[in-house]
Amino acid sequence: MNPHLTLTDASAGASDASPSTPAFSPLYQQIKGLILQSLQASEWKPGESIPSEMELATRYRVSQGTVRKAIDELANDHLLIRKQGKGTFVATHAEHQVQYRFLKLVPDQGDLNTEGPAQRHIVDCKRLRASAEIARALSLRTGDTVLQVRRVLSFANIPTILEDLWLPGAPFKGLTAERLSGYHGPMYALFETEFGVRMVRADEKIRAVLPDKTQRELLDVSAHTPLLSVERVAYTYNDTPMELRRGFYRTDTHHYHNALN
Repeated sequence: MNPHLTLTDASAGASDASPSTPAFSPLYQQIKGLILQSLQASEWKPGESIPSEMELATRYRVSQGTVRKAIDELANDHLLIRKQGKGTFVATHAEHQVQYRFLKLVPDQGDLNTEGPAQRHIVDCKRLRASAEIARALSLRTGDTVLQVRRVLSFANIPTILEDLWLPGAPFKGLTAERLSGYHGPMYALFETEFGVRMVRADEKIRAVLPDKTQRELLDVSAHTPLLSVERVAYTYNDTPMELRRGFYRTDTHHYHNALN
């Protein structure tokens, strides 16, 4: 990235503006875009610190306050994390406060911290051709290679979550059941560290369903046990879809919790 890119002041030429004149973004938004370009290009990797506000202000030839406002927005978007007395770091799913960002199922008693990590069992991991539905969700072509993973998450030895994941084949070349089973951190942290794919946001659809035969067997529930079906598409930078995930959650000891701000 050229650190000397010309930035356009939102107030420049305002008196000449007309309905046909393109609207300029505020200066801090332009700086936010330049920092985001560096994140996309892996100039600063997950977990690493970024340059100080003063260094970035010098780099982009803007005020430190403008840089601070841009960083504040990126922190609000969970792309950066401020650490008191240490600086600003690229957010990573290996961070304790980030790793549960996309997991909204919490125990009825206590919380995720007291419950401890889930026991994970990889049921299946295979490569196949994408159906039209899967291809559409991942912005692929029908028939493109995808990786399908099925796993069960258990808490206190009780199978609680059944997940099916579909990942585009090319970015996740070399991902196997053995690598998934052997990695003890969050799956998204594995995607970051070993495949250079960082999930930055997700969209979910939630509905209540009754389990089919396979779900009953893997979750050890009856045919009349309601499950929470959560379908998620997770995106990396530039709104590129990188995962379709369908989860089926037991809610007899857990509930779905979402804080609305």
